[in-house]
Amino acid sequence: MKKVLKVTTLAAVVALAAGCTEKTQPVTEEVKLETPEQKAAYAMGASLGNYADQTLKQQEEMGITIDRELLKKGFMDALGGQSKLNDDEIRSALQGHEERIRPIIEKKVQERLDEDRKKGEEFLKENAKKEGVKTTESGLQYEVIEAGEEGAAKPGPEDEVTVHYTGTLIDGTVFDSSVERGQPATFPLNGVIKGWQEGLQLMPVGSKYKLYIPSELAYGDQAAGTIPPASTLVFDVELLDIADDKKKEKAGNDKK
Repeated sequence: MKKVLKVTTLAAVVALAAGCTEKTQPVTEEVKLETPEQKAAYAMGASLGNYADQTLKQQEEMGITIDRELLKKGFMDALGGQSKLNDDEIRSALQGHEERIRPIIEKKVQERLDEDRKKGEEFLKENAKKEGVKTTESGLQYEVIEAGEEGAAKPGPEDEVTVHYTGTLIDGTVFDSSVERGQPATFPLNGVIKGWQEGLQLMPVGSKYKLYIPSELAYGDQAAGTIPPASTLVFDVELLDIADDKKKEKAGNDKK
């Protein structure tokens, strides 16, 4: 929540820099971006404008409306040293704005979390009915795509594993894929999300599983990169190797 409030404050202060000249003065000549100094100056304005524009759009999606013309006017006045509010008045106005919008933001965030969590629960409920899909006590669902060799080793909770995988949201959006990168991933099993820790320990080397992971076994209510909060995740996973040579040697002897 602190990040959201910081963003709203900055948006209110910096204004839409890219559009500041819209009603204050006509553009009479093409912008020149020939020297490093020109590019730097333009980049400063573009950065402020892009950031403020994105922030205001986020607020508008939540039903919070900011008078953009007054916002531009405040920016231009301050830039010219003619602000109609002193520092204390600016601080007071922004604090008041944050206090007014905080309940709105909290409500919208919670509504979105509840909606996404409900979608995930409904997806898993229907998915559990599919042939071949099994559900563990924790709520993890998995499907065996390829079983792997009989007697092949399975990783333990502290083993290092090498896998190929593709991760998607329940709508099919791919958010990460070692397959697309063409490079398998190697990591300690105790360093990943709970759904992976549990799911991979079910898998013998050489097998391919599809894991359906509830949000509470993934990233919970926190966003992770491009993964939204409260997301149910789907992974296609192939277990390529376990770094524990003794475990692999024992599995090989058991097969004899």
